[in-house]
Amino acid sequence: MKIDFVTLFPGMFPSVMDASMMARAKDKGLLQWACVNPRDFAEDKHHKVDDRPYGGGPGMLMMAEPLEKAIKSVKKKKSRTILLTPQGKTFDAKTAVRLSKEEHLILVCGHYEGLDERTEVLFDEELSVGDFVLTGGELPAMLVADSVARLVPGVLKKEDATASESFAAGLLDFPQYTRPRVWRGREVPEVLFSGDHKKIAEWRQDAARKATKKKRPDLLERAK
Repeated sequence: MKIDFVTLFPGMFPSVMDASMMARAKDKGLLQWACVNPRDFAEDKHHKVDDRPYGGGPGMLMMAEPLEKAIKSVKKKKSRTILLTPQGKTFDAKTAVRLSKEEHLILVCGHYEGLDERTEVLFDEELSVGDFVLTGGELPAMLVADSVARLVPGVLKKEDATASESFAAGLLDFPQYTRPRVWRGREVPEVLFSGDHKKIAEWRQDAARKATKKKRPDLLERAK
């Protein structure tokens, strides 16, 4: 998979994209990433990419021309171009699975007060990471990239490593434990030492449902 970030702040990305799982995916040749800066496509000597909105109002808007040129510089026939914006559809596990099957993602990071509305023709879809506002789209873009990249076959050690994760089956993940067997008076459930894989699987399914009911009952409501 190739991911291109269209961003005014490319220096933010190496700390995430060149670390941990992402670095290993890159080393394996399973993931490539790069940044393209709209400022490099601005035609004036100051590399201006923003201007005041028509009709007045606070803040500045990203201009259409430099943004379009930046996107076109990396866009290919099979690219999928996504704008990260609070106004987009909420990003979730199903969306991550869908995007993990793409060959090339272009994640566009908005900034300032937003983008010239006419740039909507440049995007295949708009995604939001929640009902709140950030300074720019860089953090959401990295969040999406991390969630998607780990689903690319071969990135994780086991192909089924994500099968039982939270949200994979509409439930939160089941509780898990490691050593010591007793910690501050709290014991690991006895069934996990039974060696009976059927009983363990049943316990995990029941525990996942109970955890979901306690922490995220809205997920159970959606499943009905």
